[in-house]
Parts: sequence; structure tokens; C-alpha cells
Amino acid sequence: MRQARRALSPRQRQQLAEAVDRRLHRHKLFYASRHIAAYLAVDGEVDATPLMQRAWTMGKILYLPVLLPCGENRLWFAPYRPEDKLVPNRFGILEPARAAHTRVSPHRLDLVLAPLVAFDNQGNRLGMGGGFYDRSFAYLARHRSYRRPRLLGLAYEFQRQPQLDHQPWDVPLAGVVTEARISLFDFNTTSKRGRE
Repeated sequence: MRQARRALSPRQRQQLAEAVDRRLHRHKLFYASRHIAAYLAVDGEVDATPLMQRAWTMGKILYLPVLLPCGENRLWFAPYRPEDKLVPNRFGILEPARAAHTRVSPHRLDLVLAPLVAFDNQGNRLGMGGGFYDRSFAYLARHRSYRRPRLLGLAYEFQRQPQLDHQPWDVPLAGVVTEARISLFDFNTTSKRGRE
């Protein structure tokens, strides 16, 4: 999957990112959210920049994930504006330079746009293997009554899989947006069937 993502040309990536933006920006999950976390794409991930620009235009507060310099391998989130200085973290991923002074807990967010390597129609997400999102949002899996933030994966349609293995500690996605559709997952049923 990672190889397939990287094989996309810059033009293809831009077109697909714009298609994801067109699908999501009028949806209630995006429209009704004020505090939105996104990410800066690496390794061929869906580029969230069109959605980030849309969020700023709509007056929303945008955040990027940040790592603590050392410690528990959890994500915090720092406010981000286009003019903010970015610095690489220990994995070389850019994050706001002033994150240590402005970071907030995941509980403060309404919506989190999450990158992924693969996903299935039960809301399972395969990430890069570090478990950062699962650790940071573990409280959502333990307490289904929590409704904030909603975790929404951004993906290419070819990343959809029939079924992914999952572990008890994996935090399911509320939905996934691709260039082709928005898939929302209902976790109030034991079958965890997806709906579109």
C-alpha cells in the first residue's frame, strides 16, 4: 500500500486531494466541527492541505499532531496557521515550532483527520505501526459514550481492504473519506457494519 501511494504522480495526488476536499467540506462532520486536527502528508499520504485551507477560510481552529521530545509515544496537538514556523520532530515530520507552549490534549478536538496505510469497512485502520493514534485516543475505544473527537481517515479508494486484522487496543475510525465516497461506521451495533 505504501508503495502504491508513493507511485502516484504529484498531479494525481493533487487531484485526489481536491476530490477528498469536495467530498468532505460540506459534510456535517466537517462543517459542524470548530477544532479540527489535520496532518502534513508524508510518504504519499492523502494531502490534507485543501481541507486545511478550507478550515481556515471557514474560521475553524486547525491543529497538527506533535510528539513530546521523549516519553510516552502519544500525540498532542498544537494550533497551526499557515504563517507558523515548522520544525522536524524525531521522525523528520514537521510540526509547529511553538508546540511545547501551545499544545492541547486530544479531548479538546472535535474532529481528527488521520492518515492511514489501509482501512476496511468495519472502521479498522492500519497506520505506520507506531501506535501513536491508538494510544492517544484509547479512551474512545474504552468508553463508547465519548463522541469527541471523531476520528476520520483520509485515504485513496485503493487503500480499502475487505478486512484487516485488529487488536483489542486498536481504536476504530468513525469514518473514512476517499476520492470516491464517504464511509461512516456505526459502532452502536455488535456487527459494526459500515454505512455510506
